[in-house]
Amino acid sequence: MNAAPSHAPRIGCAGWSIPTEATAHFPAGSSHLQRYAQVFDAVEINSSFYRTHRPATYRRWGETVPESFRFSLKVPRTITHEARLVNCVDLLREFLAGARELGPHLGCLLLQLPPRLAWDGPTARAFLAQLREQYDGPVACEPRHTSWFRGEVEHELATFAVARVAADPALSLRARVPGGDRRLRYLRLHGAPRVYYDNYPDPVLERVARYLQHATRRTECWCIFDNTAHGHATGNALSLRARLGASRRPP
Repeated sequence: MNAAPSHAPRIGCAGWSIPTEATAHFPAGSSHLQRYAQVFDAVEINSSFYRTHRPATYRRWGETVPESFRFSLKVPRTITHEARLVNCVDLLREFLAGARELGPHLGCLLLQLPPRLAWDGPTARAFLAQLREQYDGPVACEPRHTSWFRGEVEHELATFAVARVAADPALSLRARVPGGDRRLRYLRLHGAPRVYYDNYPDPVLERVARYLQHATRRTECWCIFDNTAHGHATGNALSLRARLGASRRPP
């Protein structure tokens, strides 16, 4: 895996839409993505989970953002939810052919698994081997079945240089902290107690900021807000960035 320690965590949102109440925080630009990328240095592309984007679309997105900006690209549901990680060589090849058009701006793949997909060693190992044959960059996996949060599974993920997401709300105490390959720490904050809807209060953001300040000394860190339903993700990401005193990486 080619992730390397960075001087600041990457902070962003699941998508680059800008709520009306936050527009004053973003400079003018020809598109929402261009405006967003002048403030944040990372974003998750979740639409890739639902549909295939043309290579030209990925290329255009990559050409829109500064040199230091990175995309986290969600692996399609045809792989995770329909095929359930079985016999995915061709699906992976098609997906990655488009993803590579992001060029150096492809920062990470996000592998979010269905809640009922339990850990199965042979299936997971075969899939991760197929993935690593085609892609050697950072991968973050968000399992949502409790069977994935065991020590032996952590070891298996680390073997394939796959980081396990720390998600909120969390399924267990172990799920609250990152796992797997510790060279990448990836936080996904979905909103709590109402997933996708609720705002994070200041004390929570302060705890996240302290964690990132400590963790970033040793490893690459991402923090993505997914509480987008009422537009809170943008405000929370701006607040966290301010708490960290995060300056923009050089373009």
